[in-house]
This record gives sequence, structure tokens and C-alpha cells, in this order.
Amino acid sequence: MGIKTALPAAELGLYSLVLSGALAYAGRGLLEASQDGAHRKAFRESVRPGWEYIGRKMDVADFEWVMWFTSFRNVIIFALSGHVLFAKLCTMVAPKLRSWMYAVYGALAVMGTMGPWYLLLLLGHCVGLYVASLLGQPWLCLGLGLASLASFKMDPLISWQVLFHGGSSFTVLRCTSFALESCAHPDRHYSLADLLKYNFYLPFFFFGPIMTFDRFHAQVSQVEPVRREGELWHIRAQAGLSVVAIMAVDIFFHFFYILTIPSDLKFANRLPDSALAGLAYSNLVYDWVKAAVLFGVVNTVACLDHLDPPQPPKCITALYVFAETHFDRGINDWLCKYVYNHIGGEHSAVIPELAATVATFAITTLWLGPCDIVYLWSFLNCFGLNFELWMQKLAEWGPLARIEASLSVQMSRRVRALFGAMNFWAIIMYNLVSLNSLKFTELVARRLLLTGFPQTTLSILFVTYCGVQLVKERERTLALEEEQKQDKEKPE
Repeated sequence: MGIKTALPAAELGLYSLVLSGALAYAGRGLLEASQDGAHRKAFRESVRPGWEYIGRKMDVADFEWVMWFTSFRNVIIFALSGHVLFAKLCTMVAPKLRSWMYAVYGALAVMGTMGPWYLLLLLGHCVGLYVASLLGQPWLCLGLGLASLASFKMDPLISWQVLFHGGSSFTVLRCTSFALESCAHPDRHYSLADLLKYNFYLPFFFFGPIMTFDRFHAQVSQVEPVRREGELWHIRAQAGLSVVAIMAVDIFFHFFYILTIPSDLKFANRLPDSALAGLAYSNLVYDWVKAAVLFGVVNTVACLDHLDPPQPPKCITALYVFAETHFDRGINDWLCKYVYNHIGGEHSAVIPELAATVATFAITTLWLGPCDIVYLWSFLNCFGLNFELWMQKLAEWGPLARIEASLSVQMSRRVRALFGAMNFWAIIMYNLVSLNSLKFTELVARRLLLTGFPQTTLSILFVTYCGVQLVKERERTLALEEEQKQDKEKPE
């Protein structure tokens, strides 16, 4: 079934109507539940006074979001503003030295924020992986990088980085990328200075995203970078969109307590099935929004520095296959380049794909921090990724392939969308384990699949099917636009 297969406009209109109505109905249930639970004793710690003049409290259960916009807000604004200012001055006065300015300013900012011992610790890891890169053995560089990453799970190192574990871990991944690129291209003679410029680029340092060394080095080494037409407008639009998203999240948390309700299982169990499904879905959407805001702000600064950083992750609403599911595109690119694609090849053979996914999720487990929940999350997503390939192989099997070939292209799209809808909820449930809790995930699964069967199960499946069809229609439109663009670029 080709991606360009169209469905009747009336059918797509029906899907839009059903999806809009279902989301509005679930949202109304969540709003009523948030109002009813605002004064519950179990909510006191995470629902705090907000807009008191209209009697609204605010969900503050996500300490990371609260930290960004309270404790560290001024520090983040000051540090990034200083980076932009000095980068602009250096680009105007001495453009050949701008990469050095990035490194010096970033190292000073890290030392001022975390202290000199923290800086020395990271320098030690940089030097260690640089020395390993001189030996030209990729397996040694990757092994040392994983050992360095594992060292941050052990005392006393872990006690130094409770809040800034990401900065340390990102340093290890960046150094490993540098070492592997040095082994792959020994003729380029990368230096320790190149590694330090790469690692201490401040906008990416603490929270990412990761740019592989080859991409960063090629872009930052441009002496006289030139902006594309309309690029400044795009940067302004991206900055404005980040501000709007921050304001939208702030408003949303005054009306919907989606992060606090799951912590009170008795209260969550009283929600209607539709509201409970909406609660599970909204938890993943919020995590995507948080990542999009973080990377949107950082990427805006990086674009001002003439870099082309990894884009924010694909919206969870548009995901119905495990192969595209990730919440950090930078780390996903890193894992794909150095592990997943290296082992899995074309990702068409069952055994190599199994080995590639196991290796990838093993490293991801180490990155996230080994514990029972992470083990379960890795196993489920590893299984989901492989199960997709198994189902693809099954669909290519003679009898099933002939059955699909006998269907019209529109009906084939409908059948695949139905399987995509089931896959969509598998993605939600598998990731809800780590984003929320295992008990809440069990509650959602029991209510939607067991006690709610068949009415709730089939209703939610149909609503999700409508959503998947609309996503497929968006993909079809983009594919046609891309084809038209390529046709215009072809020489006469």
C-alpha cells in the first residue's frame, strides 16, 4: 500500500469529527476530575496555589519543569544570553575564533555553575577518550565510553550530579562520538582542542540535544557561514513558538492536573473510561511538549550560531510505529549511527534486527540508569520494535500478501490503519511505565482492556483508528509536496 493512497474527503471529515468530539469529551472529564480533586489531601504536595484571583491551583508535580522556570530560570537566561552576545561579537570581530569562544565561555559557565572539581572530572573523561581515539580501535573507544557512562552510576561520582546527571552523561556520549569519528577518519587528525570545543558548547552541554561530532565539527568550522533565505524569520518563529508553548503549559496546568491525578490511584480509578484514556495519552503528550520546549529554546540559540541542530522529537500523536518512537532525536541519531544501524544493517533480517535492538536498548538502559522500571521499559520497547518486523514479515508471507493484493488500495490503507491504532496504544502503554508508574499503567490496562471490554475497548480503538488515518493523510500530503518540490528542482 503506497503512502500516496487517498481516501474520500467525506470519510476523512467523519474521522476528524469523531476524533475532535472524543478529545473534547475526554478533556471535559479530566477538567471535572481536576476541579473535584483540587482540595484532596493526597494532592496537597503537588497542587499548589496558582491563579488565586480566579480560584485556580496549579499542578507542580513535575519538579524538572518547575526547576527550569523557578530555581534555574534566571541562571539559564543569563548564561544563554551571554553566550549569544559573545558569539555575535566574536563572529563580527574574529570569526575564525568563534569555536574557541564557544569552548572557553562554555567551560567557564560550567565551572561557575558546578564548580572546578566537576569541570576537572569531565576533563578527565575527555582526555581518557581522546587517548583511546589515538589507538584507532573503535571497540576500545565504545567500551571505554560505556565504562565511563557506567561510572556515573557509582558513588561518590553520582552524589556530585543529582540534578546535572545529564551534563555528565552527555559529555560521555559526545566524547565517544569524537573517538569513534577519529577512528573512522584517521586522515582528518582531530585534536584534543576539537574535542573540547565540541563538548563545552554551552547550549547543548547540560540537556542536549546530541550532535554527532562529524556534523558539529563541519558546521562550526565554517569561517564565514551564510544564512539561508528566510532563516532569521524561521529562528524568530521558533523562539516565539517556544514562548507560546511555555505559556500554554502554564495555563494547562491550572486547569488539568494530569501529573498529579495518577499518583492517587483510588481517585484515578473513579474516572470515566474516556477520561482515564485521555489521562494516559496526555501524559505522553506533555512529555513530548516538555522535550519540544527544551530543544526548541536550545535549538534557537544554536541556529543563531549558524548550526543545524537535531530537531525536536516527532509528536506522540503522529506516532503509530515503534521505529519512529523517541523523545530525544539527538540521542536517537547517536544510537542509530554507532549501534543500531551498525549492527542491524538494512533492518530487514530478523536475527540482526534482534541483536541491534538488544544492544541499543542495553545502552539506553545504561544511559537512563539501570533499575527495575527501566529494565521493563527497555524490554517492552525492544519487543515492540522487533514485533513490528515480525508482523511485517508475516504480512509479506504468500497467503497474506495475496489477500492484501486482492484488496483495493483504500481498503489496504484502512486495514493497516487498524493495526496502527493497536500499535499506537502499545506505544502509549509501554512508555507510560517509565513516564508515570507501573501501578497506574496496570490500572489503565485493566480498565481499558478487561473491565471496559468490549464497549470501551472498541470505542477507544475506533477513535484511535480515526486519528491514525488523519496522520496518514498528513503524511500523504507531505509526500506529495516533497515530490512536487523535487520535480521543480529537476533540470529541464
